[in-house]
Amino acid sequence: MHASREVRHDTGTHHCSLPSGEQGELAMIPYDFGPLWTEEGVIFRLWAPGTDSVRLLLGPDQDRTRAFPMTSDAEGWWRSLPLPAEEGTDYSFLLHDGTAVPDPASRRQRRDVHGPSVLVKPRSHRDGAAAEEEWTGRPWEETVLYEVHVGAGGEQSSRVGSYGTFSGLATHLPALAESGITALELMPIADFPGARNWGYDGVLPFAPDGAYGTPDDLHELIRLAHRNGLSMWLDVVYNHFGPEGNYLHLYAPQFFNKDVNTPWGAGIDFTRPQVRRFFVENALYWIEEYGFDGLRLDAVHAIHDPSEVHILSELAETVRRRVGPGRHVHLVLENDGNEAAFLGSRPDQYTAQWNDDIHHAWHVLLTGESHGYYHEYARNPEAALLQALATGYVRRGETSTHLSPTRFVAFLQNHDQIGNRAFGERLISLTDRDALRAAVASLLLAPQIPLLFMGEIRGAETPFQFFCDFGKDLAEAVRAGRRREFGLEDLPDPIAEETFLMSRPGTLSGPPAEMTGTSAAEWRSWYEELLAIRSRYLVPLLPDMKPGKAVGGGEEAAVICWEPGWIMELNLNGAARPLPGAAAGAADAAGAAPVAPAPHRDRELLLGTPGPEGAALMPPWSIRVYRRRP
Repeated sequence: MHASREVRHDTGTHHCSLPSGEQGELAMIPYDFGPLWTEEGVIFRLWAPGTDSVRLLLGPDQDRTRAFPMTSDAEGWWRSLPLPAEEGTDYSFLLHDGTAVPDPASRRQRRDVHGPSVLVKPRSHRDGAAAEEEWTGRPWEETVLYEVHVGAGGEQSSRVGSYGTFSGLATHLPALAESGITALELMPIADFPGARNWGYDGVLPFAPDGAYGTPDDLHELIRLAHRNGLSMWLDVVYNHFGPEGNYLHLYAPQFFNKDVNTPWGAGIDFTRPQVRRFFVENALYWIEEYGFDGLRLDAVHAIHDPSEVHILSELAETVRRRVGPGRHVHLVLENDGNEAAFLGSRPDQYTAQWNDDIHHAWHVLLTGESHGYYHEYARNPEAALLQALATGYVRRGETSTHLSPTRFVAFLQNHDQIGNRAFGERLISLTDRDALRAAVASLLLAPQIPLLFMGEIRGAETPFQFFCDFGKDLAEAVRAGRRREFGLEDLPDPIAEETFLMSRPGTLSGPPAEMTGTSAAEWRSWYEELLAIRSRYLVPLLPDMKPGKAVGGGEEAAVICWEPGWIMELNLNGAARPLPGAAAGAADAAGAAPVAPAPHRDRELLLGTPGPEGAALMPPWSIRVYRRRP
């Protein structure tokens, strides 16, 4: 992507958006990819422009002597006649060289990624679908995200030690909602090879991985989440396919551009209408078919698209048009390029972006680490933190000083920042508890949308390791890559089941298996107190929140202000020694003369810890949060 190129959605050569449905209703318009259910039967379809013949195999035995013929058109689409197939029927496509491949838009895999696909009836054809509970989602400003890996974090309380599932995760929903969490974000669930994986090696993007349960189990998880007032989010990967189980290159090499090199091989060719439609349909599928309320698009900086209309713009606008204004659906980017033009309120823009700068600055302050990408922040981490909290981007990308702080998702921990360490340590094992309490308070009481990682809210100390379950040759390559990356020989084996088992935080809602110092109950109580303050005082101000202004830091406590109708004022001592308040006080968001940090008749203390409000010195690792009239 080029920062200078306009990302506005316009009519262009590669426009392939789906038509919109009636406003306020799910648009039940058939997709191009995947089986098509009709009154006459099921039509099986495959875009395979690189093969001379395709036949359909049906049934559990995949009998090749009874293969059904398929015919092609000029664009490379192969279709069967309508067939009387039932839900649960196994099917695959037999190519000209005798290879049987699953449907790239498979809705379910019973025998992992190399086996046949399973026919799943779409929501529009299910009995009672119209009678499902009405749910329109939650406004963006109410969002408090909780990131969960289903396999590691979805254990049932009564089955500690097992692999997590959709059904197991559902047992924790009431406790999570009670704590103040408002949205559950699942790490990618697209079907991946083997029994365990972070999810970023998925190869069948429409199929929930069978290790977690069935499509019906996922439907039930989302239904129960909505009943508990929780939005459901999904992390999706559109920049690559995993290295094992991707058969597209056998029959649709046009899906890829060999002139674009990526760590996963040739890049996806987003200049082709069929390729664009595949991913746009995938986003719609999770939102329309399952009822997800938000998508987080992984590493979009790795998407190469020279088209006049960028695929990200097309995807966002198509989703907005299909969903309509009556439902809250949110789209968030992970984008190392920090392209502010993708963020905003237009239909072709995204709700927000993950802000790594906030994390990196806090991590350096809390741990003193300066290796790798932390090196850029080590010289003055506090200044970087203040800039990120006030106006967004720090080290790279486009200017973000015009963006509301709610255009950014902030976090102290997530799967990447924990799991991409050599030993997967959580912050609670790397820093002082008082320091971490102050950091958590700044995260939850600043106007950015906060994200927490599974187990964090109750002080889990278990690591979160990188794990996968590849075949022999690829497994050894992954091991060697990890040793090379960290310069260490003695590392947890990413292929071993033991590494996965170490990564489970116990149960999401119960006490951790081990916690030193502060008790799990006290730790959870701290998060709940902060989330209650956020919900009562901060959330009502967020729709009109403007970028902030910051003063102080260094030898005095820092002060950041954000101005809506009231001004939110955050006083922070992010040092291990007492510091005086900012000499000039808090800078107001309009750039006028700052006010003194002493008590003010229109200034209400929302949180003060651990020293008394109005004290001359702020204690080490302390925070005070006020709201005051402008």
